[in-house]
Amino acid sequence: MFFYPPTIMIALIILALSLLMDFIYPYHSGILLQIHPVHTCFIMAKKLIKPYASKLYGVFLGLTCILIHTAPLILVLYLISLINYPWNTILWIIVGTWVLKTSYSIRLLIEVGLKIYNCSKRNEWSSTRYWVQQIVRRNVYELDEEHVLSAAIESLAESLVDGIVSPLFYYPFLGVVGPFLQRIVNTLDGAVGFKTPELLEQGWFSAKLDTVLNYIPARLSALYVILSSIILGYDWKNAWRIYLRDRKKTTSLNAGHPMSAMAGALRIRLEKIGHYALGDKMKPIEPKDVLKAVRIVIVSTVFHLILITTLIMLVYS
Repeated sequence: MFFYPPTIMIALIILALSLLMDFIYPYHSGILLQIHPVHTCFIMAKKLIKPYASKLYGVFLGLTCILIHTAPLILVLYLISLINYPWNTILWIIVGTWVLKTSYSIRLLIEVGLKIYNCSKRNEWSSTRYWVQQIVRRNVYELDEEHVLSAAIESLAESLVDGIVSPLFYYPFLGVVGPFLQRIVNTLDGAVGFKTPELLEQGWFSAKLDTVLNYIPARLSALYVILSSIILGYDWKNAWRIYLRDRKKTTSLNAGHPMSAMAGALRIRLEKIGHYALGDKMKPIEPKDVLKAVRIVIVSTVFHLILITTLIMLVYS
């Protein structure tokens, strides 16, 4: 198919270059921010919102945002397939690298996690709350210090799925279109997938799509967290125990998987007040637990990259 990289080598080169770009340029600004699909999709979805609209309108909203973003990409890849060698290869690498790079975010997540750790370690709670709020939906300014750290660790576990494991998971199977589609759907969920009276109906479609796309990656991420705990010397047995016990305690079908494994590995209780509590409170949550969570994210990412590389070689062979 024309939306697959032409060869195994090109697929691996695109993956490697996108990782290099993510490391060199994790923050988008200026024109690169304005054309970033996450930014454009979020703005588009927000402008299409109609408070208290129906599920049918939510389907229209979701499909409109998806088609407007993915159709041009598919068309470009098709046109590239019509070009002769070597220009088709060169264009594939350029376009594929940019698209894949915009579909996940590794360094940014790690750096935000480290800023949360450093600020909380210095008891700079105003700055800590600021950085936690960058990756958390709930209002962290209303939370006590331990629940602020809990929110940060929960989000690191969820973002491992949404921002790293899930988009890259689809690369071997659907080329760069897969990760791009996952990122668009995840952005839609972040824009309209709230269970508020205004958005409950119209956000249903986007939220369900996000749940479907993240179903396997969420469970895979929980496995990575447990395996990473073995490598890092954390409590992997407790991670497995808490995972089996608590993974279904969240309203989301997916969120409880990586979060419960993370809670068990760190021997802490992760709690969203009034919604869920995952893990046993063997000790209070401390800033160093955020650092441990970041380390788990890093090792989990390495595990996933090994798997994705293996899948590329198997699928494209």
